[in-house]
Amino acid sequence: MIRLSSLALVLATVTHSALAVTYMLPPEGSRLVGEPLTVAVPQGNTQPLEYFAAQYGQGFSNMLEANPGVDPFLPKDGTQLTIPQQMILPDTVRQGIVINVAEMRLYYYPKDSNTVEILPIGIGQAGRETPRNWVTKVERKQEAPAWTPTANTRREYAKEGKTLPAFVPPGEDNPMGLYAIYIGKLYAIHGTNANFGIGLRVSQGCIRLRKDDIKYLFDNVPVGTRVQLIDQPVKTTVEPDGRRWLEVHEPLSRNRAEFESDKKVPLPMTTTLREMTQGTGVDAIVVSEALTRRSGMPVQISSESGSVGL
Repeated sequence: MIRLSSLALVLATVTHSALAVTYMLPPEGSRLVGEPLTVAVPQGNTQPLEYFAAQYGQGFSNMLEANPGVDPFLPKDGTQLTIPQQMILPDTVRQGIVINVAEMRLYYYPKDSNTVEILPIGIGQAGRETPRNWVTKVERKQEAPAWTPTANTRREYAKEGKTLPAFVPPGEDNPMGLYAIYIGKLYAIHGTNANFGIGLRVSQGCIRLRKDDIKYLFDNVPVGTRVQLIDQPVKTTVEPDGRRWLEVHEPLSRNRAEFESDKKVPLPMTTTLREMTQGTGVDAIVVSEALTRRSGMPVQISSESGSVGL
């Protein structure tokens, strides 16, 4: 979770507590929440980029997208880091849990609340994919889960010279962490025994969260809660004031060739995206830069404020 006790920061649309970052839902017709934040890497820094990602409640991929060129192993003293705390809500129902695998974020809409919790996640590695288009529900919850790796998983570990036991008992060394929320029959939202992997494709197909984040969800998400998994690398919104915004993430590779290629994965150019980015009053240069840059942050693409034509 974001820890801001040492920061004198108050964002008008974001409130912070010890266990969660709560974004107030925007007004009717709006999907833009939060504000971006810039922080300086302190003098004498010895921490990797993952440390700052965890401190500010971001996934590693979110920080990489927002901060190209920054050394992920040891950001240089004085470097200005952009914390991507502003985002466009996914274009789907605001109910239960929504997991956008493309941006590696989980959105939780507490029932009878005008808020949303946004948490970074790790997802399935290439070849062991997390579902990308699925509606299910929370089947059950388990504190201190055990893990029984599949035969295929054990073979994959063996190829890397690692011996994986047939059964991993509950505890701090269990890759599922201390809490698991089972969705459907085969997948789980669970914790981790590592300090990395949030914002990366590292799991066996399940959804991985940092320790405090899974504890929060475990304590607050009821059994039976709706869960939707989507794949939206590009999100758009036309705000009530007429301004258009575009948020572009690196799409997930669709096959092994794309995963191993140095080329960028093509963006899904849907009819909606074309209409949003080619209308009157849209700045074509800004659009082109956003689609190329893929910063993972909302970019205003209107050439001026006010209504723009479709």
